[in-house]
Amino acid sequence: MALEQWIVDAFTNTPFRGNSAAVVIVDNYEDVQWMQNVALENNLSETAFLNKRGDNHYFIRWFSPLTEIDFCGHATLAASHVLFEQLGLTGEIKFSTTSVGDLLVSQQDSGRVEMSFPIRKPRQISRIPSQLLNGLSIPPKQVLRSEQAYFAIYDNASDVTELITNNAELVALAPYDVVATAPSNDGEHDFVSRYFWPANGGDEDPVTGSIHAGLVPYWSERLNKTSLTALQASARTGVLYGLLKHDKVLISGDAVLFAKSQLFV
Repeated sequence: MALEQWIVDAFTNTPFRGNSAAVVIVDNYEDVQWMQNVALENNLSETAFLNKRGDNHYFIRWFSPLTEIDFCGHATLAASHVLFEQLGLTGEIKFSTTSVGDLLVSQQDSGRVEMSFPIRKPRQISRIPSQLLNGLSIPPKQVLRSEQAYFAIYDNASDVTELITNNAELVALAPYDVVATAPSNDGEHDFVSRYFWPANGGDEDPVTGSIHAGLVPYWSERLNKTSLTALQASARTGVLYGLLKHDKVLISGDAVLFAKSQLFV
């Protein structure tokens, strides 16, 4: 029996921008290797597999071409876009996950999707790994770490955009990835970032929703504001809207359907 698959460009309202994710709805999660094979065949940052558990309630799992991922924001946005725009769901959607609890998602009047994420603020570390410093062409001013990644903090957005990485060094930081970030000076965004994950997915992730569960609270404190606009300055670029609210980070973004297809294996 063929399964439907959608490919969505997330965190953008322009095709071929943002970050692409595939979305597949499955009856069960029995064949993990099949899901990994599909993700490898798709060769996108992530493929999200949904399993319906009830009305507006789905379990969600995310796979990069290399491995299953604990937490993925852009593929959650892509899945939400499919459920709202292609399958006609309305109201709040609950995604249950293995590692980060339940994620609540709603659609704003504009069509933009808002996702409620746990706060994953980065913390001070006692020692900066040499592989991190050797893997970045520009030394960071400060290094922090969250459950997901090392945070390389810079003073200037140009440092982030001009940064060159040595992935042979960064891969040794597994299971952690690396995010480089700095305040923006373009008048449109509050901060910029780039995300590198050679250990878990690839060289550079185009747009990374999950890491903004740490970036938004960090820059909220630095900039003394709770509502922020973020630019992920990859080659494809993406824009994210963050709101710090009590014990959650609300991350919002636009999405565009690229393709709908069928899987025959």
